[in-house]
Amino acid sequence: MWIFTEALYGGKPLPLFNGGNMRRDFTFIDDIVGGVVACLDSPPADDGTAKAGGSTSPHALYNIGNSRSEALERVIGLLEKATGRKAMLEEKPMQAGDVMETFADIGAIERDLGFRPRTPIDEGICRFVRWFRDYHNL
Repeated sequence: MWIFTEALYGGKPLPLFNGGNMRRDFTFIDDIVGGVVACLDSPPADDGTAKAGGSTSPHALYNIGNSRSEALERVIGLLEKATGRKAMLEEKPMQAGDVMETFADIGAIERDLGFRPRTPIDEGICRFVRWFRDYHNL
């Protein structure tokens, strides 16, 4: 989000890998913090059982995210709307080792701690851009 927003306000091209034919799971920072706080508020029990990796120390591993992929074209459109600027796109080939789609599997943290992200991407982008403008005095 930062790289694209900075490029929009700076009049620079946005790097668009694989023609933008990619999907990413974007999670608003307040939702991430909520997931971390939920983990801190509910530490796992010291039940002595072996966990993944063989350790018997109390721990749990959670993926904290939005669990929903968004098309990059849609994200760019939302950023254009929030900034009031038209994106210049710099098409680039797919990067080695990159993937077409990402999304967080939040099943474990949802089951154990009741975590669900609350901020839809439309709202999150508007809030991020507002913060970005304030932070940079734009």
